[in-house]
Amino acid sequence: MMVAVGIGAVDVPPADVWRIVLHHVTGGGAPGDPALDQIVWNFRVPRVVLAALVGAGLAVSGVVLQAVVANPLADPYVIGVSSGASLGAVLVITLAGGALGGLGVSSAAFLGAIAAVVLVFLLGRRRGRLAPTRLVLSGVAVGYVFLAATSYLQLRATPTELRQVVFWLLGSVAGAQWEQLPVVTTVVVAVTALLSLFGRRLNALLAGDESATALGVDVNRLRAVLLLLAALLTGTVIAVAGGIGFVGLMIPHLVRLTSGADHRRLLPRAALVGAIYLVVVDLLSRTVNSPNELPIGILTALFGAPFFLWLLRRNNSLDAA
Repeated sequence: MMVAVGIGAVDVPPADVWRIVLHHVTGGGAPGDPALDQIVWNFRVPRVVLAALVGAGLAVSGVVLQAVVANPLADPYVIGVSSGASLGAVLVITLAGGALGGLGVSSAAFLGAIAAVVLVFLLGRRRGRLAPTRLVLSGVAVGYVFLAATSYLQLRATPTELRQVVFWLLGSVAGAQWEQLPVVTTVVVAVTALLSLFGRRLNALLAGDESATALGVDVNRLRAVLLLLAALLTGTVIAVAGGIGFVGLMIPHLVRLTSGADHRRLLPRAALVGAIYLVVVDLLSRTVNSPNELPIGILTALFGAPFFLWLLRRNNSLDAA
């Protein structure tokens, strides 16, 4: 993270980065050059911290959703959360000029994500129980409906609005501000810590519903709680960073290759790897085509798709799933 803070249109030596960060965190020492202080503390540190939080949140959400729906290809896109967030954000951008009834883009995106989860939750129930296959199919259906509405709104958008919409849909942490971080940090840290307490029960889900029930797990209630927590986590990070794909899909599998499938280890390690991964991707997004900046979603798709092609060739269990 410190390396990422120091690299950009204006490179800042690591010693200066440390001095500036320590000055603002501890109050000791002098910040040095005011221009460098402004670049590091007000622009780059919030951006890098937000990238780490978003990467961790999406990775943890992917781990949980893959267990909840018993599908190795599950991620926030599969259950419609990302599509709901996109519709909420695009609705505000194209019809209300950035605010609708007091709602900004981030708030509308979060509400859209929650609305998508509620629909998937209601449609995924069968005889009072949440069925994994129905959850996946409901998520795909809801996602396509929301995607159609989003595409229609894009057709109505002005060129200026359309550029903002496309950049948001592909994801970016370029507009990170200190004011955004307390809420995102609280949600990501609290939900990740809470989900870690469900490690044993997530392991039980991997054995199948019957085996989990025999171990004393209320499968239906567990799925509902985990789905809501994953939706809260995903909705929060997507609301501030836009639609960033493949992180919740790729990172859980990448961590399983080295850590195994025990969720007590998998969840915290996925959070760490997801944070590192998105910090690196964000660094590339603002340096590979400098001074222009690429949306993060372009690079995550560029890295994520070949990874899964390799994984499909390496692991026949995905074919069976």
